[in-house]
Amino acid sequence: MKFTLKDYQDDAVKDVLDRLRKARRRWHEDSDRHSFSLTATTGAGKTVMAAAVFEALFHGNDDYDFPADPGAVVIWFSDDPSLNEQSRWRLQEASDQLTISDLITVESTFAREKFEAGKIYFLNTQKLSRNSILVRGHDPDDAAIEKDERQLPMMPDLRSHTIWDTIRNTVEDRDLTLYLVLDEAHRGMRTAGGDTRPTIVRQLINGTGSVPGIPIVWGISATVQRFNEAMAGMQDRSTLPNVVVDSKKVQESGLLKDTINLDVPDDIGEFSTVLLRRGTDKLREISNAWAEYGKQQDDANTVLPLMVLQVPNSPDHREIGTWLDTIFERWPELPPDCVANVFGEHKTEAFGRHGVPYIAPERVQESEWVRVLVAKDAISTGWDCPRAEVMVSFRAATDRTHITQLLGRMVRTPLARRIPGNERLNAVDCLLPHFDKKSVEAVVTALMTGGEGGEALPGRRVLLNQREMKPNPDVPEEVWQALLSLPSQSLPKRQARPVKRLTALAHELAADNLLPDAGKKAHAEMHKVLDAAQVRYADEIARAREGVLTVEGMTVVTDIETAGKSFNAFVEAADYAVIEDAYKRAARVVSPDLALTYSDHLAAKAPKDEDPDDALIEARTVVAALGLVPDLKRHLEEEAERLANRWLTQYRVAIKGLSDERQDVYQQIREMSADPLDGNLARPNTWLQPTTAREADGTETFLPCFEKHMLCGNDGLFPESFNSSWEEPVVLAELKRPGTLAWYRNPARASQDSLGVTYEEGDELKIVRPDFIFFARRPDGGVAVDIVDPHGIQFGDALPRMKGLARYAEKHPGIYRRIEVVAKIGSKFRTLDLTEASVRTAVLSAQTAKALYESDAAADYVT
Repeated sequence: MKFTLKDYQDDAVKDVLDRLRKARRRWHEDSDRHSFSLTATTGAGKTVMAAAVFEALFHGNDDYDFPADPGAVVIWFSDDPSLNEQSRWRLQEASDQLTISDLITVESTFAREKFEAGKIYFLNTQKLSRNSILVRGHDPDDAAIEKDERQLPMMPDLRSHTIWDTIRNTVEDRDLTLYLVLDEAHRGMRTAGGDTRPTIVRQLINGTGSVPGIPIVWGISATVQRFNEAMAGMQDRSTLPNVVVDSKKVQESGLLKDTINLDVPDDIGEFSTVLLRRGTDKLREISNAWAEYGKQQDDANTVLPLMVLQVPNSPDHREIGTWLDTIFERWPELPPDCVANVFGEHKTEAFGRHGVPYIAPERVQESEWVRVLVAKDAISTGWDCPRAEVMVSFRAATDRTHITQLLGRMVRTPLARRIPGNERLNAVDCLLPHFDKKSVEAVVTALMTGGEGGEALPGRRVLLNQREMKPNPDVPEEVWQALLSLPSQSLPKRQARPVKRLTALAHELAADNLLPDAGKKAHAEMHKVLDAAQVRYADEIARAREGVLTVEGMTVVTDIETAGKSFNAFVEAADYAVIEDAYKRAARVVSPDLALTYSDHLAAKAPKDEDPDDALIEARTVVAALGLVPDLKRHLEEEAERLANRWLTQYRVAIKGLSDERQDVYQQIREMSADPLDGNLARPNTWLQPTTAREADGTETFLPCFEKHMLCGNDGLFPESFNSSWEEPVVLAELKRPGTLAWYRNPARASQDSLGVTYEEGDELKIVRPDFIFFARRPDGGVAVDIVDPHGIQFGDALPRMKGLARYAEKHPGIYRRIEVVAKIGSKFRTLDLTEASVRTAVLSAQTAKALYESDAAADYVT
């Protein structure tokens, strides 16, 4: 793969391969047909996950312990040719093993008897419709078929096979395995009106006439309920457990924008031109912000944002021309030829004095000359454009579905990662001139629940008429340094691979010239570990070596006259094929790269008069034996983890000096561990905060504002919408304390400017992000840091969170003056200071949070 998979993508790929393995085995052993689905919210990277699956399916993958299927054939099916072309392009972009010759679009000239193994064939509904040349001769009602039953149907161009024949021949060939992948699987499952004929999708799944159903069906969509229901009701097909991607993990990954800003008029009236000018200003501002970020990161290939101008389905072309005039008047520096349309007419449109060319939706992202895109509905199913940062919609309030569908296509982050500390670059703006604050509620609800899929998206915010917060000029730099130096924890990878992690780290350190020849040095250290292991596990290796070099079997002798049987054991010397197979299995244990370099290392130490081929076979025999020693893997991984952590610590400061993109790479490597190293916070630069809150009766009130926050508006104040009635009294109490310098509302989202602490709840490791961090002047002139986290005891995670914070305090003594958890017990606020050893002891042995707050370990919290 050209991309490093996110943790949730890696898990999904593993689960999909598990389903495919079972389905293939059951098809070839018992002719059972199976189906399952992959559900992931829009923007989760479903095509990237599919690319990883196909690589493993065709070539095998040791990390997933998945052998290649030499007879695998894939049909990728959708109802839209342009969507197929976009998916084909994305698969090629994501994979370094799928070549252009492996990704075949089935055209009208296609005439193979069978599909070829190792290929992905792109088909769409139109190619299988009654009027398609590919199916002529298959339908008994087709006019080309002679009524004389003795005469074969006449095929177009004298071809001998229809596409249905090709499908049947492929299914019936037991050396092949045909997989059907349904892109946007919720489409095509229902017939229109009272039509009782099966849809083309159902014919592929169930079969039609003499054509059997495709044995393995995998549906992919953000909303697959219709597909799942259809699969459950089909005969002669079993369903495997569906693979469902956790939307929370997708949002936390940084692939989706955190914030959607909605601008609507406060009053009733015609505000189209006003909000269009505002949208143009936002396009200019976000363009400048990306340009500035590019300069900071020393990256000339900065993001060039565009604005989507969404118009009604029957637009007035002269009115659109007036809107374009307004845009160019507001931003005269925009090039005059920077506008394109994606109308269904597929032609250049005349909007007033502007001639606006058509562009295919899948080409918008790469066509950086497009800065304003005129669109109607959701453009096309599956379309997305990460650099579409602003949308001005002239749709009426009754068209909110079209608005949310299109806006849902604009939520991918342009760089496929969250920009640390800058919420403005992690947001998308939508301006709705024909909405008001009441009618926009449905839009907010749809966007907060993922739009199409309906699943909640924790971590996403939809803000109305927000304000930017910038670093507070009154906060001393020493306070900022205190914040940035705080240790922050992260969740581990579910499947940690220490040797692979070390190899990846070495590659990046060498690429950044932090440690020249890091790869060679890493493997040299691991060679020393394996050399020592040969001494440490000498007896076990000797027994394993004997097992590699010999093949044991049994001869069964049957007496024909008496029917008696006898069993005679035999032992034969292993040949090269047997040794090579054992070596490949060992390579999965120590990692293929390390197995290769260690074999070369051993072969280089052979006597000079020994044949090089024999020396290499001997070296691979040793590696094969090492792989059979149970304790070796654990020992090797411990040493690899230790070296990787040492390098991450040694080069921590140098890594902090790299660009955000490079730091993100090291952060991912840091998290590729069962016990990740603590990291530091990124400096927040721009936050977006709401300024009003809506009450139950629909009225809006201004949020309370506070001084001394580390980020603030132009007035020096920070508006805050508290999550509970306890939080405001806590903030006010802390601000009244003598010596208070500043405070920080710790973001609840998984971002690099949010401090995290891990804790265990049952068998699951989770993360808490304490509510507030306060900074005060110490008597010696230094800066004291306090964590204060109010949290209700009625929540099931109250005690586990407390224990996690206690362990964090124990791990980092001297960094914090106080780490206090606060709860209201009866009419009083009570607190536990986890920096005190006696309090930590009480917390770690407690059974309930309530008992702790009522015990002598707690004290009154004065508000």
